[in-house]
Amino acid sequence: MRTTPLDVVRSILFYLMFYPGTLVFITGVWLASLIGQEPMRRTVRGWSRFHRWCCRWLLGIRLKIEGEMPEEGVLVAMKHESFFEAIDLPAQMNFPAPFPKAELVDLPGWGWAARQYGVVKVEREQGARALRAMVASARGFSAQGRPLAIFPEGTRVPSGQRAPLQSGFAGLYKLLALPVVPVAVDSGRLYHRLWKKSGTITLRVGPRIEAGLPREVVEALVLEEINALNG
Repeated sequence: MRTTPLDVVRSILFYLMFYPGTLVFITGVWLASLIGQEPMRRTVRGWSRFHRWCCRWLLGIRLKIEGEMPEEGVLVAMKHESFFEAIDLPAQMNFPAPFPKAELVDLPGWGWAARQYGVVKVEREQGARALRAMVASARGFSAQGRPLAIFPEGTRVPSGQRAPLQSGFAGLYKLLALPVVPVAVDSGRLYHRLWKKSGTITLRVGPRIEAGLPREVVEALVLEEINALNG
């Protein structure tokens, strides 16, 4: 779709509002963490809702969720097309534990806030050692009843395209022994890296996939469900 002058104006307004606002929320997380986990968690959720508000009223992007997002300690496998779904996670579920890349967790300011919130750090180059650390961390969050949110493709995939699941997903599924809830997203059509466009982003929650399935079966099911909006 061609970028229009209105897209450019809306995107600039979004950047001027959201990113300075994010710095305020990072400070808020620091202050809230001095009080306790619940105020800190509410602050992170507030940041996610602030992003959703900026998308709605500055970019003209609405969000439609088809189905019920899980609230219990399951593994949520979500399609990844843009930063939208990553930022929106805390507003979608009750205190989810995401799996960000190590370089994001190591960023000044934002990384500190992420560690305070509680995330599973993904070290892609560390092999089996990293997988064991991720499993240990994820089990701790799951024991607290937090849903675990992962992008099994490992990176953003352009809208309309499929990418194979990273091998680490099957390892997590096996070792965590948790059901998987796949979620399809079509944010890449609108939430571009630079000039974003108005419209409706859809999240479609797929059927629950129980634990204990063979690798090839669970990967095929997840791949099909997270690409359900790729028409």
